[in-house]
Amino acid sequence: MSLFLKKLLNCLIQFTQVMKYIFFCILSIGLLLSACSGKKQGSKDVPSLSVGVMSSMDYLPLAVAQREGYFAKHGVDVNIQRFMSANERDMAFQSGTVDGGVTDYTSAALLASGGFDMKLTSKCQAPFYIVASAQSGINSLSELKGKKVAVSQNTVIDFCVDMALTSVSLTPADVEKVEINKIPTRFEMLRNNKIDATGLPNPFALIAAGDGCKLLVSMDSLGYTVTGIVFSQKSIDTKSDAIKKMYAAYNEGVAYLNSHSVADIKDILVKDLQFPEPVAEKVSIPVYTDAQPVTATDKDILAVTNWLGAKKLLKADFKLENLINDQLTK
Repeated sequence: MSLFLKKLLNCLIQFTQVMKYIFFCILSIGLLLSACSGKKQGSKDVPSLSVGVMSSMDYLPLAVAQREGYFAKHGVDVNIQRFMSANERDMAFQSGTVDGGVTDYTSAALLASGGFDMKLTSKCQAPFYIVASAQSGINSLSELKGKKVAVSQNTVIDFCVDMALTSVSLTPADVEKVEINKIPTRFEMLRNNKIDATGLPNPFALIAAGDGCKLLVSMDSLGYTVTGIVFSQKSIDTKSDAIKKMYAAYNEGVAYLNSHSVADIKDILVKDLQFPEPVAEKVSIPVYTDAQPVTATDKDILAVTNWLGAKKLLKADFKLENLINDQLTK
């Protein structure tokens, strides 16, 4: 082979290698652009929220919204985290593990007064009951005078007992209050006739009634809403759009509850709210309303803060209006 042909062959080989390299680069860039374009078109930035709850009927619209896919419909990812105690829920809230939660007005006011930057954003519907033991012989609130009534001091149950007593012109001094912090313990003592009466939420109140205990009054019948939804101010500042979408799904959950029977939510009552099946079948679903903001003139929140203030449990500079955000349910 002549020298000229050798040089020509070497040039062709080098040219081929250069072209392969250029082709590889073009292919790589094309694939990268295609991947980026596909990612942009095929996914959406869905805002997320985490909400802490306990097994009670006040978060039932949220549970329905989760099961029925209403959160996804409104473009928000809501992670409902269930806690076994109010202390665990409140610790998760304060630490930022959850953005918000379903809590009672008493706890909300105490947390805010203690310096935690948070807001009460809506009311919930969930009856608390004053319940008498089966063998107490008590059939009305007025018959509580001189009886042993179990409470968890300075909590929503203590508040409910005091308001129930006030409704029949009795005072806390007219009963013997017994300090029992844990709801399951109070529940068992009531069933075993170790105490005469106590305050209980569902499902405990309905289970007790099924065992022969007497439901003396529900707090909603006295005009008191005692639970609501709260969010940290940090979450409100950064996730207000997600919160509004959550409430849109919440309202759809309300519409579902008001148009369906208890049989349609039995799985939620048993699995999420821990109702025994025989009790779940007999539950009366409250009439839920669309998410409503709390106002500083509402009778129930005023009663709670006045009650806490009288016990000197709120700081002197506590202002109810600073606890409330009424813009997120609109």
